[in-house]
Amino acid sequence: MLEVLKSIAENYRKGTPNGIRVDVETNLVFSPAHFTWMDTNYPAATPREGYPVEIQALWYRLLALLGRYDQSFQPLAEQTARSIRELFVLPGLSRLSDCLHAASGTGARRAVPDNALRPNQLFAITLGAVREPDLIRGIIRSCKTLVIPGAIRSLADAEVEPPLPVALDGRRLNNPRRPYQGRYRGPEDTMRKVAYHNGTAWCWPFPSYAEAMFLAGGEAARSAARAVLFSAADYFNGGCPGQLPEIADGDYPHHWGGCAAQAWSVSEFYRVGKLLGGDSGNAVK
Repeated sequence: MLEVLKSIAENYRKGTPNGIRVDVETNLVFSPAHFTWMDTNYPAATPREGYPVEIQALWYRLLALLGRYDQSFQPLAEQTARSIRELFVLPGLSRLSDCLHAASGTGARRAVPDNALRPNQLFAITLGAVREPDLIRGIIRSCKTLVIPGAIRSLADAEVEPPLPVALDGRRLNNPRRPYQGRYRGPEDTMRKVAYHNGTAWCWPFPSYAEAMFLAGGEAARSAARAVLFSAADYFNGGCPGQLPEIADGDYPHHWGGCAAQAWSVSEFYRVGKLLGGDSGNAVK
């Protein structure tokens, strides 16, 4: 397994045939469009070409893990963490940009940071890429506005810069300056895809908010973090009993949708539930 992980890191640094590469100057990972979990295409609703924040957090975690066995990876992990702090922190906001937008061949220092408020920045906390208490608190505070019971919105209802236009066959499908969509419904290509990662709430990243609360606050925050996590109980007891759905409307009353029993929604709930202590199975009654 260690050799496989080392091979991934080494080949990311060399560059892969499908366009993934490491920016040598910053040791951040360039991602082609539609390579993240927010991969909606046709129409392209969340391309995120450049340097997405959760990719950098995962990259840092890989390098830090490898550094335990091979010291040559330790300075690379620290370089990545420094670059995240330098390039992703939004001035005056105490939170992180969601993506440094750039075309292939453009370094991270020349990329354009967006101000979109999305939950992906939580992984910088849970994977250890940011450590400054004030920044951690700022990220959690900003992401609190995304939380609904049992899920977390994929985008805040606010203006974004740069704009995020979504179009199909020459027809504009959203307000590029305020791309939030609070309902996941209607025709797939012209409405649901537009909303899928632009306001729709997701169950799988939601536990990471509770996890970040606990990592930031320690034992004093355990009870509150568990209360947040267990707000998913209504999903377990409705819809498909004993399961968690894929998504829910970002707007009240937050009707669930998509897949009725989503594996990564459930596995993340139980993973964080185990971290926070107690029997996660008590959510299902």
